[in-house]
Amino acid sequence: MNFPIDRVRSLRLACTVAAVFATAACGTKDAPDPLQPTAAQGRIRFVNLITDPSRNPVNAILENVPFGVNLAYTGTTPSSLAAPSTANFAPIYEGARSLVLKKTADTNVVVATLPITVTAGTDYTLYATGGTGGGAVTGFTVAESNPAITTGQVRIKFVNMSPTAGAVDVFITAPNADLVTATPAATNVATRAVFPGALFAAGAYQIRTVPAGTAPAARPGAVNSSLTQPAFPAIPANAGRTIVLADAPAGGTPLRSFALPDQ
Repeated sequence: MNFPIDRVRSLRLACTVAAVFATAACGTKDAPDPLQPTAAQGRIRFVNLITDPSRNPVNAILENVPFGVNLAYTGTTPSSLAAPSTANFAPIYEGARSLVLKKTADTNVVVATLPITVTAGTDYTLYATGGTGGGAVTGFTVAESNPAITTGQVRIKFVNMSPTAGAVDVFITAPNADLVTATPAATNVATRAVFPGALFAAGAYQIRTVPAGTAPAARPGAVNSSLTQPAFPAIPANAGRTIVLADAPAGGTPLRSFALPDQ
């Protein structure tokens, strides 16, 4: 499990770091180093799906420590943080935690406070959703494991985060494969539902969705999202990806999909 990323490391002398990554008080000479975790951990990442352009972009503060800055729609962290410590997830102690979102242009504006309960050994993706037309911003959490893939294959998951799309059938195929004869990887995946994934051969894929139950002959004309090269590069052996279906930045259509690296 990776240790905290460089952005957190740069704050290691600040009291707030100890408050987040260790329970010891600041200024205590013998307090545990926050970069040497002493308690059970999970891992976390954040994805901005706030469909209110007036509140985007946002800064993410995880347990009082900066976790991401200037995150536009579909922006993620910690993967957006600077190299060399870019990571798919960041470690976090188990227990009740919270992530606060503030408007980047005016950090006095709190966009949302999203609670999350962390269990050791579990990976969490916390989505900020809603906001269309000034509506409330809420959180949606996906908790999962990402066991190592040692077969030379790849794991592809799917999560439907589009209120507009409704339930969809999901096709994971070679690029430009005929949908009429294709077999869906998952069917009737509702909004805020997850396809936990399957193993495939390493290589290039196209991920397409159609409204759930679309007849085979009608599928090519019913595609409401598509993700393929170059936006979705070939997946190397032993890697994992989560494909996210989302609304347009202000809600509604056109739908979009994007990939999150899991491992």
